[in-house]
Amino acid sequence: MRYLDEFSDPDLAGKLVDQIHAVTTQPWAMMEVCGGQTHSIIRHGIDQLLPEGVEMIHGPGCPVCVTPLEIIDKALAIAEQPGVIFCSFGDMLRVPGSGKDLFSIKSAGGDVRVVYSPLDALTLARENPDKQVVFFGIGFETTAPANAMTVYQAKRLGIENFSLLVSHVLVPPAVAAIMESPTCRVQAFLAAGHVCSVMGTAEYPPLAERYGVPIVVTGFEPLDILEGIRRTVIQLEEGRHELENAYPRAVVAEGNPAAMAMLRDVFEVTDRTWRGIGMIPESGWRLSERYARFDAEERFSVTDIHTDESALCRSGEVLQGLIKPHECAAFGKECTPRNPLGATMVSSEGACAAYFTYRRLELVES
Repeated sequence: MRYLDEFSDPDLAGKLVDQIHAVTTQPWAMMEVCGGQTHSIIRHGIDQLLPEGVEMIHGPGCPVCVTPLEIIDKALAIAEQPGVIFCSFGDMLRVPGSGKDLFSIKSAGGDVRVVYSPLDALTLARENPDKQVVFFGIGFETTAPANAMTVYQAKRLGIENFSLLVSHVLVPPAVAAIMESPTCRVQAFLAAGHVCSVMGTAEYPPLAERYGVPIVVTGFEPLDILEGIRRTVIQLEEGRHELENAYPRAVVAEGNPAAMAMLRDVFEVTDRTWRGIGMIPESGWRLSERYARFDAEERFSVTDIHTDESALCRSGEVLQGLIKPHECAAFGKECTPRNPLGATMVSSEGACAAYFTYRRLELVES
């Protein structure tokens, strides 16, 4: 296929659905580990086309959603300081902190700016040498190379009024944490194709072997996801647990060597807290010693900020796949996209936002 709309072809989708039904003999529960995949599944009703008992569990695959509350509060504390230009992608501006969000800071006179690339923030630093420019660097392995390149360029060009607030997380340790949870129901994973396009697939076969789960690298269009599900169900039915690449047009086993080299230079692996989940050992990146002077947490002395999650918001359970969004009592009531309690309702990749947008508002009695 040559064009994107061909990956939504209803006739081909119907054939894949028929094949999934034909090979399924028992219930299975699989997790997609990407918020983009979650939105595609809900938008196109893919989960409703599957055989009875085949369940899609929505995982912690939204980078905005897993950014911990204390990092949001650190961002707010930095953005409020005079002489700071705080830069972020737009989806972070409405994520609630303990009492406000970045939009509130901006409306109160803070210099908060939406940028479309971290390099835009570096340009602002060059143009405003009397200001401290901070970029909010969040996300999985997909967005990390561009952020790493920006810090690399800041050091190379001697731009000392630029810094990075880092909240990068890694997918494979999260898969391990999910499988080791005593409440885990996941029997297979659809791995995020964009992450694997950067990092390759080498980390996944050991996970498949250790936990006895199939892992299928999958894209984001309806046919991509259905093909991933088809391959996953076949493995489950045959009792296999292997890595398969169902997204070869974007993913190769070795990944992107140049991007990985940049990541190894600028970042080092560290323990990370995931919002609603808790600390996962060696599940994130921080700036390496060579680039430590560009660390915004240290530069603005916000390392000691610690906050507690909302007791009303159950986004942590949503992110772990323990409940569906509409099983939260606050969903669609106290918590809406206009007045969100948590990041899963704010982000364009959040599961709660997907359920609200595509009208999955109530539990359906069977």
